[in-house]
Amino acid sequence: MSITITTAPCCWGVDDVRNPNLPPWERVFDEAAAAGYGGLELGPYGYVPLDRARVSDALAKRGLFIVAGTIFDDLVSPANRDSLLRQTDEICALVAKLPQPAQLVGQGYPTPYLTVMDWGHDERDYAAGHSDRAPRLSDAEWSGMVASIRAIADLARERYGVRAVIHPHAGGYIEFADEIERIAADVPREVAGFCLDTGHTFYAGMDPVAALERYADRLDYIHFKDIDRAVFERVMDERVRFFEACGQGVMCPIGRGCIDYPAIRSLLDRLGYEGFVTVEQERDPRNAGGSLADVKASRDYLKSVGF
Repeated sequence: MSITITTAPCCWGVDDVRNPNLPPWERVFDEAAAAGYGGLELGPYGYVPLDRARVSDALAKRGLFIVAGTIFDDLVSPANRDSLLRQTDEICALVAKLPQPAQLVGQGYPTPYLTVMDWGHDERDYAAGHSDRAPRLSDAEWSGMVASIRAIADLARERYGVRAVIHPHAGGYIEFADEIERIAADVPREVAGFCLDTGHTFYAGMDPVAALERYADRLDYIHFKDIDRAVFERVMDERVRFFEACGQGVMCPIGRGCIDYPAIRSLLDRLGYEGFVTVEQERDPRNAGGSLADVKASRDYLKSVGF
């Protein structure tokens, strides 16, 4: 089995580009390389500059590649469609020309990918992890979101040859089991794949192993996280936004939480998954001083269980 482990800027607290406490993107590149990763994600739109020569040079100097770009925005509001397509255009124009890794024999689709996540709704942010109290979209709203995802995926594929992968995310309108099932039916595999995330599936009340197996035929890319059970149980009893919970340490280095990674290793072996897995650990960027140690600890643990 050939699986390449990469990482992402969210491990340094990079989720909202408006946050004044974000570390410089060059530091993220430096520390990703220092922790032993060969590649990483680009991070949210507006974090790493859309300057191909500058970013290519920075990657080459550190021996890195970019595995994916990210759409992390409101996929629901019709008024946001033009912005989503502009972001898609600009992100894909960049990632399609950046240094890429050797593609793996059993890999379904080549890198880079475009991870597509819904975000930006207070009513769902505060209900992250609570399927019973999280409002659902109306049929018309859902259809509009599906149309936006299809438009993003079509543009990425047809203009740039970039594969879009839908990423269910805590606090967005594609989070819970019923929503993942519905999006799988409404956006077929030929249009977009899936990037399931072990941490987000656990946060949403699912068994990560079962979720990966359930959507094995849609998995083009995977995110790994781990969850501190004590913090998780506490924040589930509080009214907090998802990233507030992350700031309190609900995500921890892989191997120190409650997700069963030996079982995931066995499952991926059985499924014959080959390709890329990205380590993530959302945090408050003011705590990014601990990021290098944490991403290295995650990488070391994964090596110890066969990744």
